[in-house]
Amino acid sequence: MTEASREVGVVLRRRPVDNPWIDHLWSPAMILDEVPATAPWTVLSTQADATIYYAGPASIELFSSDTANYRDNLADGEPRIWVALRRQDGGSELELTKVTVDPTEGEAMFESGCDVIGTVPMPPEIAAWIAAFVDEFHVERVFHKRKRDRAPGDRRGIPDEGKRRT
Repeated sequence: MTEASREVGVVLRRRPVDNPWIDHLWSPAMILDEVPATAPWTVLSTQADATIYYAGPASIELFSSDTANYRDNLADGEPRIWVALRRQDGGSELELTKVTVDPTEGEAMFESGCDVIGTVPMPPEIAAWIAAFVDEFHVERVFHKRKRDRAPGDRRGIPDEGKRRT
């Protein structure tokens, strides 16, 4: 199996909310196609309705066995990147756990128990890198329907002997 990886920067948005149980929500804001020389969790901007943070670097990994999923993401019209974060030790600090361009893996992250999961538009430079990987390594796999093995004595689909057909 062929693999490729690329380091990217992750930018998050923290918005205040009017809620009795939580005072803010985190969401991915964007992916930077290159990792900046900025320390993780640096505040990039503060506005009345949100604070923007550079969360840190992450790696996007590609595998030749998943090229059909990447191709589907690129063909969707607006390719997406999934970002997942988890609270450290039940506290308020977040840890960047996964960044993926595989829609199947991204949807599975929603069921994984991560605290913050969201998608952001894919930058054109990353889309071009993924498209080149798909072009080089994608192999169309033909679907073969398996025939079910019959168990001894299994007569489903076989007419009963001795019964009259009318």
